[in-house]
Amino acid sequence: MDSDKKHLSQFLNSLSVEYGLSRNTIESYERDIKRYIEFIHRHNTEIKTASSASIVSFLTMLRDNGLSARSYTRSLMAIRRLYKFLQMEKLIKASPASLLDVPKFSKRLPEVLSNNDVERLLDAPDTKTSMGMRDTAMLETLYATGLRATELVSIKLNDLNLQVGYLIAYGKGSKERVVPLGENAMFSLKRYLDTARGSILKKRDSEYLFTTARGGRMTRQNFWVILKTYARKIGIDTRKIKPHAIRHSFATHLLERGADLRFVQVLLGHADISTTQIYTHLRSERLKALHERYHPRG
Repeated sequence: MDSDKKHLSQFLNSLSVEYGLSRNTIESYERDIKRYIEFIHRHNTEIKTASSASIVSFLTMLRDNGLSARSYTRSLMAIRRLYKFLQMEKLIKASPASLLDVPKFSKRLPEVLSNNDVERLLDAPDTKTSMGMRDTAMLETLYATGLRATELVSIKLNDLNLQVGYLIAYGKGSKERVVPLGENAMFSLKRYLDTARGSILKKRDSEYLFTTARGGRMTRQNFWVILKTYARKIGIDTRKIKPHAIRHSFATHLLERGADLRFVQVLLGHADISTTQIYTHLRSERLKALHERYHPRG
């Protein structure tokens, strides 16, 4: 069954080299396929000899174990993609997953912070301290640009141009895009770079814009802890604070102020505008709620 390890390695390599998928996506696929391989190995089956029934049994096990609809669907998509790869490499003649349909489920609307909550969150760090200046710069940059948390912590010094007022972000599949910065973000970033960053690094070097107290690269997990800490400080329900909460708020607030959907799509780095369209649904829900709340006959 060592051949399955080889097939998995080849498959993951193709996702990176040929399709340019992000590291997070590839790691998710790897976890899903490893779980699938462990299951079929327990039933004395290998990837190349597994049948549709084997895949259905695996998916049934996931569902019975309470896996969410999204995770269930991702697992099926990973398996289908694996077998499509094996077909292209002529390692199998037919895919046992080709006849399995991806289940349809309604998109869950993302959590969005109110304008007031965003303002309170941006004002939460203590800017008299180096860490507070760093945290304010991160939060202001995130709200000004709508970056993903992973994109934010991956910004390097060379990606930032404060003279012109933009930064370069690297999205899914390492796709590059230029994102403008607002005045507040530029002010916070300049203050952080001039006053706080050197104090945090203590003569250590780093190519990354945002660093930890130990001088290492800021990670998504580090930022997640920081975000929750400030949410608790100002009394925001931490269940509303997800890694993408500020990104979702950025998009929704732009659309509420009349921004064009395709403009928001470009800023967010969405390859397909259908991904951005969820925010129009969200905006409609919010407008309806406001109408019912404030209209005399709502």
